[in-house]
Amino acid sequence: MQIKTSNQVDSQVYADAIAIRRAVFVEEQGIDEALEIDEVTSATWHYVLYDDTDQAVATARITSTDQHALHVQRVATLKAARGNGYARELLQRMAQDASKQGFTELQLGAQVTAQGLYESLGYQPQGAVFMEAGLKHQNMTLTL
Repeated sequence: MQIKTSNQVDSQVYADAIAIRRAVFVEEQGIDEALEIDEVTSATWHYVLYDDTDQAVATARITSTDQHALHVQRVATLKAARGNGYARELLQRMAQDASKQGFTELQLGAQVTAQGLYESLGYQPQGAVFMEAGLKHQNMTLTL
């Protein structure tokens, strides 16, 4: 298993991230591709986890919201690869990287169906449940 990162939209990491997001969010969950594949800047870092056969199986991205916090988005694992702890590995790596860079908090809008994963990593729910892209979400934060 290997985790690669990139902030370049012309990188293989970005292409693999988009392929996973299309499979999970657009094809599986029915989210409009125009909502899912949004514009990003070089301030957005894409993480992709490659399994032991070097297949891209999970992704997430992270962007600075201010000098203290980062926003985690688009956490996804291919259906055939779920149950192996890949998303957990990505999220733990992101928290380690953020902490090393001096950030003190991670924020995310979790799909309600995935809240258990985030809570198991120390994220705390914040505020009311809301709808985004037709799915229930809740803001969550992790203090680093």
